[in-house]
Amino acid sequence: MLNIQGPHDLQGKSIPQLEELAREIRRFLVSNVSKTGGHLGPNLGVVELTIALHRVFDSPTDAIVFDTGHQSYVHKILTGRTDFSHLRQRGGISGYPSREESEHDIVENSHASTALSWADGIARAKALTGTQGTAVAVIGDGAMTGGMAWEALNNISEGQHDEQGMRPLVIVLNDNGRSYQPTVGGIIRHLDPVRKLDAVRVNKNYEQFLQWGKRTLKGAGAPGQVAYGALRSIKRGMKEILIDAGIFDSLGLKYLGPINGHDIAELEEAFAMAKHFGGPVVVHVITEKGRGYKPAEDNSDDHFHAIGKIHPETGLPLEESRFGWTSVFAEEIVKAARQDESIVGVTAAMMLPVGLGAMKAQFPERVFDVGIAEAHAMTMSAGLARGGMHPVVALYSTFMNRGFDQLLMDIALHHESVTVCLDRSGITGDDGASHNGMWDLSLAAMVPGLKVAVPRDAATLRSELNEALAITDGPTLLRYPKGSVPDDFNVVRRIGSIDVLYEHIVPHIPAVILVGIGAMTQTMIDAARVIRSAGRSVIVVDPRWVLPINEDLVHLVGNNAGCVVLEDGLAAGGIGTELSREVTNHGSHVPVIAMGIAKEFIQQGKRVDILHELGMDADEVVRAVEAHIPLGRACDM
Repeated sequence: MLNIQGPHDLQGKSIPQLEELAREIRRFLVSNVSKTGGHLGPNLGVVELTIALHRVFDSPTDAIVFDTGHQSYVHKILTGRTDFSHLRQRGGISGYPSREESEHDIVENSHASTALSWADGIARAKALTGTQGTAVAVIGDGAMTGGMAWEALNNISEGQHDEQGMRPLVIVLNDNGRSYQPTVGGIIRHLDPVRKLDAVRVNKNYEQFLQWGKRTLKGAGAPGQVAYGALRSIKRGMKEILIDAGIFDSLGLKYLGPINGHDIAELEEAFAMAKHFGGPVVVHVITEKGRGYKPAEDNSDDHFHAIGKIHPETGLPLEESRFGWTSVFAEEIVKAARQDESIVGVTAAMMLPVGLGAMKAQFPERVFDVGIAEAHAMTMSAGLARGGMHPVVALYSTFMNRGFDQLLMDIALHHESVTVCLDRSGITGDDGASHNGMWDLSLAAMVPGLKVAVPRDAATLRSELNEALAITDGPTLLRYPKGSVPDDFNVVRRIGSIDVLYEHIVPHIPAVILVGIGAMTQTMIDAARVIRSAGRSVIVVDPRWVLPINEDLVHLVGNNAGCVVLEDGLAAGGIGTELSREVTNHGSHVPVIAMGIAKEFIQQGKRVDILHELGMDADEVVRAVEAHIPLGRACDM
């Protein structure tokens, strides 16, 4: 059983004791994360690395910033948080660093490629104020594919010798060759030779040979001195030829490595050297994702990057797939690609999680993984569209935020036919504030000419994806949630282009129109049944394409008693707000009630509980109707 109250408990321990602690931490992680789900593989890979960090650096005086924070479980353990029974659940510890949990958590970081900028800012502040301590950024090679990391490196290098002087900044490059999957792009080609040489550089016999040469040759007079100089030149030459540290040397950054990321003594030595240098230093550490847990080591897809509940001994899942919507998209995009050679897939380091793996397997030359570079993915797609292709950019909803300017200025402004598919939209729950895909509809509403569809079930996801792919005069966007897909809804009838999913008409009484956006459809049907029991006319509709606002919907709402829109996105600036404005612009003054997510950061918890707390359930819809839509209100149109 772990008995760690804080980093001070690591001091005084021998290397064998620390190695046993590392084994104990791995057993703890497998046992606990298998019960709750979470990011297992990344944390199994950084056990020794994190132990060494806390042995050498004095947190929180030395600010340790993780990029991304899903590799911080070991850090949590070493800073006294060993109750993982409710990991990523309401009332339990977060799956990412959290300032509310501990003073050791500097940045609540779960969007990649930002740690270098944070650490540079912290280091500059320490230099300006004379505050003690070092800023330490722990960043993976996957995150180094993001442009923001290179913007930071450029400024870290430029600022080494400015008027502020040398800054206490250590960059730990945690190189495991992967983000979710193997890292892509030019950066990996520079780091690959390092990994190949790693077996030599971290081999004790190699180091012992160099030490023998130093002792023996330097004591052998002039010939020995010449021979030792030649040996040193060979060592430098191996680094220059095989390592190609020029990627950092060209920026003027001091470089240490490669370091065996599972050798605590070697890590401590490198970190101590970097800490006492006094200026920016890159420490290149080679680690193995999923280390010490055979099911993760053997999983070539993602080494158990993120898991649901699993059997701890076999690694087999204990719950139904979390990728229902993603699987539907994955099947349909392959069918579409077979029929239309212009369709290409684009993603940002998340090939399998967003469902492009099957298309990549069948059409490898037509699927592009650009690394953690959403902005580039968007603008590259604009270029692909300009060249006659129809790109499908598949991202998590929360990560599309980083490509908004490119969606607006490169894609929409130029009317390029790019389809953006946003997975994990709306409230996702367990990963907390940063991963809820709650911003996309409000952002999309600001983009002129962008057509937006929100599927309610598998059938509409398939049909709306194909409708999007047939549009050739501008961009389209589809968004769908995380989790299982509901059974297909029955369509009662159609009003223009609108699907009517439930209808109860009382003669001579104008209807309450309930608009369910995507995943909120069933909630509106549940509310309609209660409204019907009160003797009111009620119609539940799905506009299918929600932006721009459908004129058929505007007329339907304007000719009835009023409307409630329920969406799994921000209420402010969302579909309900847009519909209300359009109804008013058409001369009607019937009430349009916009219900959705409040403009606040939502902490971790189960989706159903969060919806209830936000007043996004059927009971609240009924109350909104009773409070704002009078019975029998006459039509103003």
